Amino acid sequence: MAQIKANNIQIEYERFGPEDRETVLLIMGLGGQLTLWPTELCEELVARGYHVVRFDNRDIGLSEKFDHAGMPDMGALMGALLSGQKPEAPYSLDDMAADATGLLDTLGIAKAHIVGASMGGMIAQLVAINHPEKVLSLTSIMSTTGNPELPQATPEAMGALMAPAPDPNDLEAVVARGVHTWRTIGSPGFPTDDAQLREWILRDFHRSFYPQGILRQMAAIVSNGDRRSGLASVTVPAVVLHGVDDPLVPIAGGRDTAASLKNAEMIEVPGMGHDFPVSLVETFADAITKAASKAGDKAAAE
Repeated sequence: MAQIKANNIQIEYERFGPEDRETVLLIMGLGGQLTLWPTELCEELVARGYHVVRFDNRDIGLSEKFDHAGMPDMGALMGALLSGQKPEAPYSLDDMAADATGLLDTLGIAKAHIVGASMGGMIAQLVAINHPEKVLSLTSIMSTTGNPELPQATPEAMGALMAPAPDPNDLEAVVARGVHTWRTIGSPGFPTDDAQLREWILRDFHRSFYPQGILRQMAAIVSNGDRRSGLASVTVPAVVLHGVDDPLVPIAGGRDTAASLKNAEMIEVPGMGHDFPVSLVETFADAITKAASKAGDKAAAE
């Protein structure tokens, strides 16, 4: 892993595979470090002929933190949203999309296959909307459009996500909170055993524990609004992958994303929730490479 300055902030990133290949850029979701992208997926994409870059979003992991921006007032944000005003957030998802393209620029990568999961899918959509010259294809995973009429997360899923952060001096509390969260939002058809979850939770805790960033990222999501009109302008080949059993971002969000794009294929996975089971690595890789292959076919036709 390495750090680089991009879009005027420090970003932690990691590369896999030869750098002279087409690049797949992986953008993670709310509060997720780059390590949540399975290494097995990165290696599978390399085996299929791609160069892969994964990175920590701003305010999480080892990338730059935004303490100077203060903590958002989520009540005021929601109040502004409900009253039809544009909420004020410490930074926007558009800023985070500029981080992603800034990373590509600094690494000397002209274009990439853009892949995002959950909030990362929202950021990936904005990369395609705001920076179309950087995008070969788009893969939006377990994400949504910001359409306010769509079904919301189940109370159990939202409760698990927004529960108070555990005492960082109590490792068993950290693990228990993490296991509960992943059991609540994870894939009922592809469960990860507790020993593996514990290993992942401790890995990420020791790498970086920074719950303050999650609220600022959440504020960026809330303030972004409806992306459907922007998605209508996206013409690159796209694949939308979503779990049928996702309790955090219901599958209606994925279907709305696919319906809002001109050249999208929808892939629905029964038994999949809101996580990255290692047993689904080939499914994720298939979706990403399907979008990438369609981009190649489009380029050849043109």
